[in-house]
Amino acid sequence: MGAVPVSFPAMTGTPGGKSCRAAPLRSDHHPMFENLQTAIHYAFTDAGLLTTAMTHSSWANEQQDHVEHNERLEFLGDAVLELCVSEELFVRFPAAREGDLTRMRARLVSKPALAELARELKLEQFLRLGRGEESQGGRERSSLLSDALEAMLGAVFLDGGYERARAVVRHILANRWPCAADGKRSKDYKSRLQELTQSLFRERPVYVLMGSSGPEHEKRFEVRLTLPDATVFTAIGPSVKRAEQLAAGLALKDLESRSEG
Repeated sequence: MGAVPVSFPAMTGTPGGKSCRAAPLRSDHHPMFENLQTAIHYAFTDAGLLTTAMTHSSWANEQQDHVEHNERLEFLGDAVLELCVSEELFVRFPAAREGDLTRMRARLVSKPALAELARELKLEQFLRLGRGEESQGGRERSSLLSDALEAMLGAVFLDGGYERARAVVRHILANRWPCAADGKRSKDYKSRLQELTQSLFRERPVYVLMGSSGPEHEKRFEVRLTLPDATVFTAIGPSVKRAEQLAAGLALKDLESRSEG
């Protein structure tokens, strides 16, 4: 699919239905947005939606007029992405159990995975950031990039509907579908637990060092792990990191057994 010429009007409707002003883009942004649309295999009918998806709240807050930023689109895109990925995994892995599908989805839609995908799409080139955010390295921040990716998918959904959004998700994850079920056991417990809790709860687990005991050459460290649903796990290890891994292993086993039950 070739690049599709688009224009970027100064005035555009917003997902919420109210009119707001989108600050004009420089002309040299036009080919950049064409490149992004080519990369995702989708040409926007309402280019203002893509502009909003790439607009961080820090940029919007610096404008004199009210400008829509991407947080609402991020909220929508998060749900769209999860549904699209869930459907694709359901079809691709007919023999997989619920717990397996949940783990595969968690790997694909975790914040680190989305940030990596955003970098592959070079989303950092398209973001509109406020001066403060820009100076603090926001363009390279993983959380900001993953949010922008979700906002972009929310924009595709509003612009073209579910089928087009699903096609975009299938395309940008094309290299990841075949290995969705591979390698998850090779990751450390903490990484796997973080992916799973972000998928299930949209939050990370919390680790707290409760104390240590024993002589210096044989110290034991006790760590308490609390899941977003307030379930608590405690483990003791020869180092803080090892104790955290052991606690994460207990929590992971519990969550996986719950999802499979």
